[in-house]
Amino acid sequence: MNVNAPMVGKLVSVDVQLGDAVKKNDPVATIEAMKMFVKIYAPGDGTVKEIKVSPGDVINPETVIMVLE
Repeated sequence: MNVNAPMVGKLVSVDVQLGDAVKKNDPVATIEAMKMFVKIYAPGDGTVKEIKVSPGDVINPETVIMVLE
C-alpha cells in the first residue's frame, strides 16, 4: 500500500524507519505546505517496506512517499 501526500509541499521529516510496524492513522511523515506543517498518516496497518523520498524533497499528491506491506 502506498503512502502519498495530501497536497503539494516540502518534506520536512520521515517519522518512521524501514521495518517499523504502523497502524492505520499513525503519523509517518511531515510536510510543510503554505507555511503550515501537515502530518501524513498511514492509510492502513502495515510494515514500512520502502521509503522513496528524503527530507527537503518537494512532493505532490502523486508522489509515493513510502510503501507499506
